[in-house]
Amino acid sequence: MTVSTKDISELRARTGAGIGDCKKALEEAGGDMEKAGELLRKKGIAKAEKRAGRTASQGLVLLDAAADGSAAALLELDCETDFVARTDDFGAMGTKLVARVRAALAPGHWASASDADVLGVAFEGSTIGEAVQQLSAKTGEAVSIRRAAHFAPAGGAVGAYLHFNRQVGVIVEVAGASGADAVALGNEVALHIASADPIGVTTADIPAELLERERRIAEEQVAAEGKPENIRAKIVDGKVRKFAAERALLEQPFVKDESKTVGQLVAALKGASVVRFARFKVGEG
Repeated sequence: MTVSTKDISELRARTGAGIGDCKKALEEAGGDMEKAGELLRKKGIAKAEKRAGRTASQGLVLLDAAADGSAAALLELDCETDFVARTDDFGAMGTKLVARVRAALAPGHWASASDADVLGVAFEGSTIGEAVQQLSAKTGEAVSIRRAAHFAPAGGAVGAYLHFNRQVGVIVEVAGASGADAVALGNEVALHIASADPIGVTTADIPAELLERERRIAEEQVAAEGKPENIRAKIVDGKVRKFAAERALLEQPFVKDESKTVGQLVAALKGASVVRFARFKVGEG
């Protein structure tokens, strides 16, 4: 089959493999992006994918956080072109919408673009959904809310980080500690998450289907390397454990000081623990 240049480019972005390898994998997989990525991994050509489901969407990630760390909300507002995303009107509307999300959504709420709990929220005489439609009409582009999250724990604190270009934002819920120290810890962890892109807080949070995929890949790699049958299972188990540790927040080396893990950073504040986090990057997820 013939594969498009666009698909080859996307697979390259996901895996770091060469153009020829990506083209061959897509042809072998019948154009299926996920299968092609797995084929490259099995052959040892591709790097581990950070995220699946990348899209070509443009837009902004918006953050609204209480100064005392009591609550924070994230919102991804998408459009079709970077030109529109950089306009003052688009950014101003996103800022208003995320503030309304923090005020109106129940603490702990996660939302998708079609979630009526978000789109139906009252906003400036109408609703958030109607405001998004009006922005779409004004810009001449499809505009949508891809996702939103709001953390406001009864105790503890919420840390936050928004990259300067508003393409990546993170909120982190910290339990077992409060006040300025807990907020500072949350902010540091949020910055780390923005950079390191973990999948879950601990290895137990890594989805079973993802671990199973890694196991299949490891088994084929070990078999291709000709390892003795009696030690293959141990090698595969080790590879899967390594993958899980690399993608679990508390196991990762802290980006600002790799001599310690994020777990050790958190443990330094007595009683503190990380409950959950939300990481939004434009066009992912």
